[in-house]
Amino acid sequence: MSDAEEDMLEDEEQDDQEPVDEAGEDAEARGEEENGEEKEEEEGGGEEEEPEKEEPPPHVPLTEEMLKEGLSLLCKTGNGLAHAFVKLEVKDKEITDISILQSFIHLRYVDLSQNSLLDLSPLTALTHLLSLCVDQNQLVSANGLGELPYLQKASLASNNIQDLQGLAHPRLESLNLMGNKLQSLESLNCIKLYSLHTLELRANQLQSTAGLYLPNLCNLYLAQNNIKSLEGLEHLVNLTSLHLRDNQLESLDGFSEKMRALQYLNLRGNLVSKLQEVEKLKVLPMLRALVLRENPVEEEDSYRLETLIALPNLERLDKDFFEEEERAEAAETRNARLEEALNTSQ
Repeated sequence: MSDAEEDMLEDEEQDDQEPVDEAGEDAEARGEEENGEEKEEEEGGGEEEEPEKEEPPPHVPLTEEMLKEGLSLLCKTGNGLAHAFVKLEVKDKEITDISILQSFIHLRYVDLSQNSLLDLSPLTALTHLLSLCVDQNQLVSANGLGELPYLQKASLASNNIQDLQGLAHPRLESLNLMGNKLQSLESLNCIKLYSLHTLELRANQLQSTAGLYLPNLCNLYLAQNNIKSLEGLEHLVNLTSLHLRDNQLESLDGFSEKMRALQYLNLRGNLVSKLQEVEKLKVLPMLRALVLRENPVEEEDSYRLETLIALPNLERLDKDFFEEEERAEAAETRNARLEEALNTSQ
């Protein structure tokens, strides 16, 4: 990943938190003030109103007419003697039922985003599927999707998914689950997802990184969660880019010397307050770019210098590359401290 791409991704990671419902206790207060009227209602046998239940979306099936408009990309199939449309895009139609797709077994690229889907099970028949996008639906789970043998890219962003069951695709390389309601990664079927190299989990409700047994993963996006501890990272031996912006990290425990490929680490907007925490990143031999902006530690005296002293292989901190003068000063200070430590020990 280039520096420009990293900066772009960093800028794109904006706060996505929903406003907190701060409803007061007005009803209770009114009850005390109007207690006379309430007694009269109770004596008259008044019934409490039940909270309104959320109505399910109306039944809207994917129709043949929608299919005619959404199908494209005519390709050879089977032995090459027949042809079929292999791409389908039907967006923003409030669709709730895609049962009709069970007959379209040659589809390879499907985009059903911005609908009202709750069930993906009809897609199990699409054994040639390569790419699936079902962003902005009403999915609470990917259960029922089955094991699609050739699926390489899947995006289920901005749904209501609470667990990772049902994601078991051996050739899946890129998985986008941004903007769901995941609280844990423990249900991820890592054995089946051994080909995964990019995992997008921004804007969920994760509190830990435990459960990521993905040795082939290269890019991991965990910004805008509630992560307070780093666990299980030692399994990410091929990870090159890790985004942890806008979480609740105070400590940088959890990084491992087994993470020999990690080059880019974004920790912007966390709670790291001590330079001693930065020294824990020494275990990352390939780390070249580090983002610590909007952490309390950036207010420390000699923040840039002390970071470079601790991590001499670092090429840039936040968005600024280190100048030669800074490197020379850091090396001189580091050597002086080592010499002082040796003299003290003798």
